[in-house]
Amino acid sequence: MSDGVSITFSETAGERIRTYIEEDDTTDLAVRVSVQNASPVAPAYEMALIEPDEREDSDVALDGGGFDVVVDPESARILDGTSIDWVESMHGSGFKFENPNIKPLGAEPLEGPLAERIQRVIDERVNPGVAMHGGQIRLVDIRENIVYVQMGGGCQGCGMAGVTLTQGIKEMIKEAAPEVVDVQDVTDHAAGSNPYYE
Repeated sequence: MSDGVSITFSETAGERIRTYIEEDDTTDLAVRVSVQNASPVAPAYEMALIEPDEREDSDVALDGGGFDVVVDPESARILDGTSIDWVESMHGSGFKFENPNIKPLGAEPLEGPLAERIQRVIDERVNPGVAMHGGQIRLVDIRENIVYVQMGGGCQGCGMAGVTLTQGIKEMIKEAAPEVVDVQDVTDHAAGSNPYYE
């Protein structure tokens, strides 16, 4: 029934799920695990208890270790090999997904002619311009002709960062590499206007 799909739950995650199931009065509950967003920028997953009539014929069924797990076929493809843990920290608690199929941005070194062209534009045209404001732009990743950049120094937390990106950086990069379909800023601007340098 599992179609060769493997999703594992840590002991802590399994205990937490079994507790949720026991606290519910409904019988034959299962856990639906799904991928809401497979983006490497902000992958999002969802877990929910479902009743028997909420299962679909196309669902992949797995044994979670004392509870049933159901996954839609597309999510199953993306989740194969994933391990799920329950973590508690100062920022709150929740399920943490370790998914080998979604590589975080910047996980692998950038190489090849496209990366070299874009890096040259950033070094020679973009950074000299933003350096006047104490900023810098770093090439993080390129995936499917989408360029991901990170803003640092005076650019991080700057209210004009979006304008700088759309009007300047995007234009310069697309001019040098017409095959680029988009340039996305993956900076955590919410970390504040107090710039930090990596």
